[in-house]
Amino acid sequence: MIKTGKRVRHLRKFSEEFKLKVVADYESGKFGITELEKMYQINNANIYNWVYKYSKYNKKSIQIVEMKDSQSKYMADLEKKVKELERAVGQKQMQIDYLERMITIAGEEYSIDIKKNSNTPQFGGSKNIKKK
Repeated sequence: MIKTGKRVRHLRKFSEEFKLKVVADYESGKFGITELEKMYQINNANIYNWVYKYSKYNKKSIQIVEMKDSQSKYMADLEKKVKELERAVGQKQMQIDYLERMITIAGEEYSIDIKKNSNTPQFGGSKNIKKK
């Protein structure tokens, strides 16, 4: 503090390499603007200016809209859905294998071709069927 009661501001100068590193961190998707602001204790306006200046993708005419964890949450949801679908396909395949085995056993036991829909005798319930 000086005698007039005002705080003295210290201007920090950042190197070109540091600015490029911050922009690279942002573009990698690992960190958002607010996270970089807290990490490096830099004003977010500075970070936005660096992004507009050094970024390959974000230019001044394009507004940057950052949704917290939106991309990572979307990917996690998709991965979860893929796992659920793979599990469902696996269960259905097991069910198909089971039913095919039952058809084979029924064909061997009762000499009936269940897969063939025409000219098959109707099953008489609990009656014993003679093997041919």
